[in-house]
Amino acid sequence: MRNALAIGGKEVRTYFSSPMAYVVAAIFLAATGFFFVQDLAVLQLARLQGFFGPASFLLLLLCPLLTMRLLAEEQKLGSLELLLTAPVRDEEVVIGKYIGALAMVGSMLALTLYFPLVLFLFGDPDPGPVLTGYLGIFLLGACFAAVGLFASSMTSNQIVAAVIALGFSLLFWLAGTAGSMLQEVPGARDLLQYLTLSTHYGELVRGVVDARALVYLLSFIIAALFLTVRSIETKRWR
Repeated sequence: MRNALAIGGKEVRTYFSSPMAYVVAAIFLAATGFFFVQDLAVLQLARLQGFFGPASFLLLLLCPLLTMRLLAEEQKLGSLELLLTAPVRDEEVVIGKYIGALAMVGSMLALTLYFPLVLFLFGDPDPGPVLTGYLGIFLLGACFAAVGLFASSMTSNQIVAAVIALGFSLLFWLAGTAGSMLQEVPGARDLLQYLTLSTHYGELVRGVVDARALVYLLSFIIAALFLTVRSIETKRWR
């Protein structure tokens, strides 16, 4: 675990010294701030749905940009081979890289905490949906980051990695739409609805803490990281 934390610390320092990270964070904050203020001004309700809705789609688009370099750059520069020959397990490499991505996602979300602060100062919002909504948006960002890390392990081209990550993320975000077209297939609609990230995220935003939603989101992250480890292992035999 010490090796994973060391790799994670290195990735965090790299993020905070990268212009790309600041550009992505600025876009996220500007866009979510606009939608939050617009929702507040139009509906005059002390709620955060105007933030949680757009934030989820923005994370879907921006997380591939944050994660595309994590392993793709290492492969392009040839430093991944050196890393794999060091006394570091593949799992530690993946967890370390993932810690760096999570730190960036968490930092972006932490900067939005002034949204609920404004609501509590000037209104009387229900704290339940606020807390579960932030839990949901963090877990959703963690899912997109895990997918992005897996995509980055598949290629040495950062742009290709970003496109692959976006494609996978959209697939699991919109799986329920495909399920609605398969109503005649027994069980297909329910299965695809369960596999849809937006379904479980929506429950948390509404303030519903469903164990199935938490289990699915955590399982999704673990599965993506597991596939990333397997992807790295295959490179040892090339």
